[in-house]
Amino acid sequence: MQFYFLQAANNATNYLPIALQLIFAIGFIGTMIFLSEKVGPKRKTADKLQNFESGVEIKGNARQPMAIKYFLVAILFVLFDVEVIFFYPYAVNFKELGWGGFSAVAMFVGLFVAGFIYIIKKGALDWED
Repeated sequence: MQFYFLQAANNATNYLPIALQLIFAIGFIGTMIFLSEKVGPKRKTADKLQNFESGVEIKGNARQPMAIKYFLVAILFVLFDVEVIFFYPYAVNFKELGWGGFSAVAMFVGLFVAGFIYIIKKGALDWED
């Protein structure tokens, strides 16, 4: 006995509920933004028009030079964070990949650690200047 009702045909009608939900969501968001702009209160005070600095008192010009260490650490975090994402496919398929996959991941980890040692030796993570 075959269960034909369990085999879904891949046609455009299968995507109709998704398309309707997407259209409804976009319409709802657009309507709420429009209504909040037209109906909402508009009280412009000096405090509301002042730039918000995360609760820190505003001091001087925002265009002053800033230490590059902060940006360097942020970029290194993103770089190493993205590299870690590449471990996920191996973790899911490690049995099927066998020793070839293991050697590829071992080489990847070796390069990963070598890069990490390089940035430590260059002093990229040292904050005391």
